[in-house]
Amino acid sequence: MKFYNPRSFILILLVVILVWSSTLQPCNARRGKHWRQTRLTTASLSKKTKNHHGKSHGHGSKQKSPSPPPPSKAPTIPPSPSPSPPPPSKAPTIPPSPSPPPPSKGPTIPPSPSPPPAPPSKGPTIPPSPSPTPSKGPTIPQSPPPPAENNGRNSTIYNVLDFGAKGDGSTDDTKAFQAAWAAACKVEASTITVPSQYIFLVGPISFSGPYCESNIVFQLDGMIIAPTNAKAWGSGLLQWLEFTKLRGIKIQGEGIIDGRGSVWWQDSPFGDPIDDETELVVPLTNNTTEENLNNPISNELYGKMPSTKPTALRFYGSLDVIVTGITIQNSPQCHLKFDNCIGVQVFNLNVSSPGDSLNTDGIHLQNSRDVQIHNTKLACGDDCISIQTGCSNVYIQNVNCGPGHGISIGGLGKENTKACVSNITVRDIMIHNTMNGVRIKTWQVKHKLL
Repeated sequence: MKFYNPRSFILILLVVILVWSSTLQPCNARRGKHWRQTRLTTASLSKKTKNHHGKSHGHGSKQKSPSPPPPSKAPTIPPSPSPSPPPPSKAPTIPPSPSPPPPSKGPTIPPSPSPPPAPPSKGPTIPPSPSPTPSKGPTIPQSPPPPAENNGRNSTIYNVLDFGAKGDGSTDDTKAFQAAWAAACKVEASTITVPSQYIFLVGPISFSGPYCESNIVFQLDGMIIAPTNAKAWGSGLLQWLEFTKLRGIKIQGEGIIDGRGSVWWQDSPFGDPIDDETELVVPLTNNTTEENLNNPISNELYGKMPSTKPTALRFYGSLDVIVTGITIQNSPQCHLKFDNCIGVQVFNLNVSSPGDSLNTDGIHLQNSRDVQIHNTKLACGDDCISIQTGCSNVYIQNVNCGPGHGISIGGLGKENTKACVSNITVRDIMIHNTMNGVRIKTWQVKHKLL
């Protein structure tokens, strides 16, 4: 009885109850979070006196600091509380399932998934080679190099001065022009430049194809003059400057082609037999052959000029021809002629020769089609525009004609030949100081059929 003092026993019991009650509410609050939220306060207060609930909460309080130990201690201390083991078991099971799977799949799957990414990278490299493909990606711009070469060609300029031309008006520059053409002929879309402030003496010359590249530009800003020495013409030539069998040839600029034809007019006063005009119809004006006879050019002549007079500028057998901006003056015969050409454009052209210069047609068309002539000034001693047989689809507009013989179709039917001309349009024309306006000329035929 001495060993068992009731006071000490009661005191110990109170201490145990006090300790047990102090741990009851926190465990209920924690368990409410993880198990059931409705049992936070009411369940804990009403069931404080029950032993198995208290013991289970006691073990829950030990789980509070280290989350891993609770599962291990839960099975050891409380064998009776079955509800408590399930929550800890589910709590540990749920976390391991989300977290372990990624690491487990990381090591296991990476061998298989890592190859897939590698193959796609090797896929693009396989066509040529792993590294060359990226290098060839940038090399694709090597397709521009061809354009770069083309751009170089398009900008290729051949200046006649670089080929030995003097441009002093007395030195024969014919060979220099031939050399410049030979170089430009090999390059598509090249340009031959005749610079301004120079006078180039050029003899009869042919800028010919058909093996020349297309789209050549003849940039005329200076002056080209014809020789006045009879020896330069031999027994007679039909053309002075000739462009034959070309495609896309263009003559442009603000330069002058001067045929210096006054001596020809003097030596051949009766005109050319191919034309039916042999008399001086237009009276002498301020710009006549009489004034040109006093020109120093005639003093340079040694011997009589050939009876065959050349055309200043002729195009033959060419496609897509453009003549614009330049001036053609004082041609021995016709100033500008198109023969057997398709796709001709003439605009902003100036033709100038005296009104009494025989057979100096402004523009002569023969066997050509799809021709446009507009915004052009033509002053000459014969037809401003002459349209001969074999021409079709000719459109003429905004042309100033005079002096001259007007605009003519023909003569047609010479020596009983068949003449075909079709679809000729002439409109918005100013004609002044001319022998005729617009006319159709025909030759007399035996059967009187036109």
